[in-house]
Amino acid sequence: MDSARALSDVKPTSFWLEDPGRPEALPALVGDTTCDLLVVGGGYSGLWTALLAKERDPSQDVVLVEADEVGWAASGRNGGFCAASLTHGFGNGLQRWPAELNRLEELGRANLDAIEDAVKKYDLDCEWERTGEIDVATEPHQLDELHEVAEALAEHGLDTTVLDADQVRREVDSPTFLGGLWDRDGVAMVHPAKLAWGLKKACLRQGVRIHERTKALTLVEHGTGMAVRTPYGRVFARRVALGTNVFPSLLKRVRPYIVPVYDYALMTEPLNDEQMAAVGWRGRQGLGDSANQFHYFRLSADNRILWGGYDAIYHYGGKVRAEHDQRPDTFRTLSRQFFETFPQLEGVRFTHAWGGAIDTCSRFSAFFDTAHHGRVAYAAGFTGLGVGATRFGAEVMLDLLSGERTERTELEMVRKKPLPFPPEPVRWAGIELTRWSLDRADRRGGRRNLWLRTLDRLGLGFDS
Repeated sequence: MDSARALSDVKPTSFWLEDPGRPEALPALVGDTTCDLLVVGGGYSGLWTALLAKERDPSQDVVLVEADEVGWAASGRNGGFCAASLTHGFGNGLQRWPAELNRLEELGRANLDAIEDAVKKYDLDCEWERTGEIDVATEPHQLDELHEVAEALAEHGLDTTVLDADQVRREVDSPTFLGGLWDRDGVAMVHPAKLAWGLKKACLRQGVRIHERTKALTLVEHGTGMAVRTPYGRVFARRVALGTNVFPSLLKRVRPYIVPVYDYALMTEPLNDEQMAAVGWRGRQGLGDSANQFHYFRLSADNRILWGGYDAIYHYGGKVRAEHDQRPDTFRTLSRQFFETFPQLEGVRFTHAWGGAIDTCSRFSAFFDTAHHGRVAYAAGFTGLGVGATRFGAEVMLDLLSGERTERTELEMVRKKPLPFPPEPVRWAGIELTRWSLDRADRRGGRRNLWLRTLDRLGLGFDS
């Protein structure tokens, strides 16, 4: 089968955002208003911030503004892997914060539990399945790496299961799988757009005032608070939390720390009983392979396979544009790789193909800070692992805005920021050289060239 033919009927839109349960957009802000807390951004980061602010103090007046519709960007386009990790994986955390990694892992597990509790408390209809994730090895050198990770995890008191080829193929059958590392409890599968819409509903129930199609244009000090201008009015707030992530921050000083990297995904048609039997996957775990340029894949509630990753594309100048959401070259590559992984699914067709921008920073996990004398807080840089970590980021922003020292604000991860990216054209050249080098390492048994080894020594090495 020509793998490209499987793309002949794809819709160029996120499967998640096409759900018939998508809520109507709320009216834009017209005129001026005041509030205690203004949240800018209607993705996970902003929604969690608004909801947790009301949980902390139900009497405070919270307003959330969103430039488009709640959940339309990364929160409605990702793979739906809700992970406990706050550090973009154990390896990245071990490299950057070894002294506090145990505590970060504990906080991450507690954060994932709190999300699950919120799903139950607010009756969030988001197809939550805490099935865990298996990292699979598809090359011999990756097997050694998985065993090394398992040993390091065990040293930190973290429980995972190492699977040999037969064991992993009993879970999910692919001739490319040589082994796996199964985190049974640290990852949940979720319908990402439904999670955002559910959080929107929960915020409204708690009295948050939400205005969609209301872009925040400027942010300035106003008396003892802040003023944010929108197209049809202004918001005067005592405090402001910025959850804009990949989009240009209202604080210009933050912009050099973020670059938008585009990620892409395909969704198959629903598999029939015979096709499901051919792949197994009775445990419905999320999966990801262990390459530098990795794939992530999981089942939807109606037994479609989401297949994404591999290419991570940076466009010169770092603009976030709708035309970047479609990339036929990447979709052809992903389709070919899908059928190499699951040849028993020949004839399956893809129904949706889409992309979206990820907010990447040089340490690959979120950073935090305040501005305007503590009246404004922000969290950004989640680098594709924000479905769960954004809730923790919301807690951090609220801690910072309260002005109180907490266990979270004392973390080195919270107190220090990553290195900013250099200006163009150095930025583009460095990212492209890194991407080329990672691809070369995948093709050379994991051997990292001089450029990657230099980045490692500088603390900038990529660890997915």
